[in-house]
Amino acid sequence: MERVTLQAEVRHEKGKGAARALRRQGYIPAVLYRGGHSTPIKLNKHDLVRFINSTMGQNVMINLQFQDGTSRLALLKDYQVDPIKGELLHTDFYEVSLKEKVRVSVAVVLQGEPVGVKKEGGILEHGITELEIECLPEDIPPHIEVDVSGLHAGDSLHVEEIRVPDNIRVLSDPKEVIATVVVPLIEEAPAEEEEEEVEPEVLKKGKKEEEEVTEE
Repeated sequence: MERVTLQAEVRHEKGKGAARALRRQGYIPAVLYRGGHSTPIKLNKHDLVRFINSTMGQNVMINLQFQDGTSRLALLKDYQVDPIKGELLHTDFYEVSLKEKVRVSVAVVLQGEPVGVKKEGGILEHGITELEIECLPEDIPPHIEVDVSGLHAGDSLHVEEIRVPDNIRVLSDPKEVIATVVVPLIEEAPAEEEEEEVEPEVLKKGKKEEEEVTEE
């Protein structure tokens, strides 16, 4: 598994005001979690943003290098972005051990063009986009590729049908749909309503006049 080194420092500043001050100084406040414990840390904003942008959607092992010479292996757990400005605000990491299995979500990448799309006029629809898996940190794949080229119109591919290496255990619901090829519905033109036969107005008038003549 790919590994990246990021410089980190233990963070003593706390609170929203301190976090804003750190961001003005070029740092991003973060928290490192491990076994129910947490350690406030801070990282260089430029380095962290570049790391997140270059590894979007992938799990990458991070070597957090501290100023005292110690290092801790971690995975990026989550991050928060300002919804208006789009700026990175905060990140969460969780420390891992190379000897302990972890549970992570891995992106699903569809490969190939289904027969049902190419020859049968179907449309490929993506189901779940991530799989939850369990494995050792170094066995975490950047993503999981799924071949959908054999799907015909009306076919679906489920979690239980995919194959992963023996060192990876899939935790997602086996019945979840990963991909399906649907057939577009063709709307039938509404049937024309039969027009009601209407007695010509001329005949009605003639009949009325005839009745009037009879009464006289």
